[in-house]
Amino acid sequence: MHLPEGFQLIGIAIVVIGLALRMRTTLVVVAAALVTGLLAGLPLFTSEGFLTGVPYLTSSTPGQVGIINMLGKAFAENRLVTLFIITLPAIGLAERHGLQEQSAALIRRIRAATVGRLQIAYQLLRVVMGIAGLRLNGHPSFVRPLIFPMSLGAAETIAGASTPEDLPSDEVETIKAACAASENYGNFYGQNLSIVQAGILLVFATMSGLGYAISVLSLVLYAIPIATISVLLGCLQFWLLDRRLQPALEKRA
Repeated sequence: MHLPEGFQLIGIAIVVIGLALRMRTTLVVVAAALVTGLLAGLPLFTSEGFLTGVPYLTSSTPGQVGIINMLGKAFAENRLVTLFIITLPAIGLAERHGLQEQSAALIRRIRAATVGRLQIAYQLLRVVMGIAGLRLNGHPSFVRPLIFPMSLGAAETIAGASTPEDLPSDEVETIKAACAASENYGNFYGQNLSIVQAGILLVFATMSGLGYAISVLSLVLYAIPIATISVLLGCLQFWLLDRRLQPALEKRA
């Protein structure tokens, strides 16, 4: 059956709608991949050329690769990204012994600290780490145990609150979203500024496989303006966040 031009891009709509409805991200992405593959005419499973005992197909295997086989191959090739799970017990133990409380207490001593300034500083830190080729596994190892409590500590100081429970829940959720945004901005664009980061190497491998004559360095050079714009827009967003939060917090104080 011939589908209208561009109809295979319905997977993008599935991702947008699924995330807007706050469904599980993994479920949404896998569903979008399955629908996109089926609409593109790919079989669900490899119909021929499957090698018995091989968990996923290689490019040299004859026959059309199925969607399930593609997903399994992608997971097997990128399974190192799950190594951050090893750090979770250590982070949980540190939180149990007061890591969040100590980080919040530290930031309360810095009178100039605000929620927006902390996000700007952290986004810049993530960009620098990206340039250096260092991975921080930001959300589980930095945002939850450190950046978010420090941001709450700054808000508590301005509002004259003694605990996060004294802050309105909507303001706490706004601060939580800002912390996640600073991590995403800095990590997503910062990792493209290093020739040894997985993101830029994935782009290089994909474009090279499609026949484009490029170099990793050229990709990094093209990524510099985009990363710079992301930093500027992030700074503007977090400055506006301070302009909106400061009066409300000071009024509570």
